[in-house]
Amino acid sequence: MAETNGADTAQQPQAPKMNVLAQFIRDLSFENILSTKGVSGEVTPDVQVQVNLDAKKRPADNQYEVVMKLKVESKAKDSGAHLFVLELEYAGVFHIENVPEEQLHPFLLIECPRMLFPFVRRIVSDVSRDGGFPPLNLETIDFLALYRNELQRRQAAQQSETPPVAQA
Repeated sequence: MAETNGADTAQQPQAPKMNVLAQFIRDLSFENILSTKGVSGEVTPDVQVQVNLDAKKRPADNQYEVVMKLKVESKAKDSGAHLFVLELEYAGVFHIENVPEEQLHPFLLIECPRMLFPFVRRIVSDVSRDGGFPPLNLETIDFLALYRNELQRRQAAQQSETPPVAQA
């Protein structure tokens, strides 16, 4: 009976495994532009957030590095004057096993950033508060939608670069 159970488990695909080995701030910049310009009165901010993701294989087996690059710009709604600019590159090193090769790219750019995001949110909140502004709580980012949008953008770029086929 024990031999049959062993054969059954060998045929079943193993569940994906992910471990976060490290996470760290690769680069951080905060410019409090408001303090140098001395804007007076009540200011209603308009906050723009740009997110870029990057993933690469590391030399060790099954290890990948995922970097989330965030640029947060806050401007006054009425005048358009910059209040602050925050740039953050936050990286995570992941050990990933049992993910099929065709699913690895989306896994790295969707699931890994989901793991990093709460820490990024906290850093942005703390830095904006320590920079003299109310803490900025980032809304949850839909990494699946971000991934799909990037795929569509790349497909559109490839189609526009393809020269038209000449007809005889």
